[in-house]
Amino acid sequence: MKEMTKRSLRDAFAGESMANMKYLIYSDIARKEGYSNVARLFEAIAYAERVHAGNHTRLLGYLGETSKNLQAGVDGETFEIEEMYPIYKNTARMQQEKAAEISHGYALEVEKIHEKMYEKSKKETVKGNDIDL
Repeated sequence: MKEMTKRSLRDAFAGESMANMKYLIYSDIARKEGYSNVARLFEAIAYAERVHAGNHTRLLGYLGETSKNLQAGVDGETFEIEEMYPIYKNTARMQQEKAAEISHGYALEVEKIHEKMYEKSKKETVKGNDIDL
């Protein structure tokens, strides 16, 4: 696949993924405000955005068997732990944006848990076992 096509698919994946999440959050707000049908509308469109993101993901070759997908999860969480969130948190601190600093700090701590969960799960799937929840 040509690089420009890959870039457009990655950008589209990012946009569709963000839209999916944003619409699910909007659905929660609508439901809390008593607009159950509006909430369902947001959920339906969020699902469509997820389908689009899934199509882009497949074309980009991001999908594999479960152990490979778990390793991708470990790699993503490791990046967030070692690079992304520390930099974001420090930037927020330098700019005296306390709420953003706290938000990044909370996310950083939870990502550490996610990384361990993915690592444990990968060890089990490599042995052919599912995980206990």
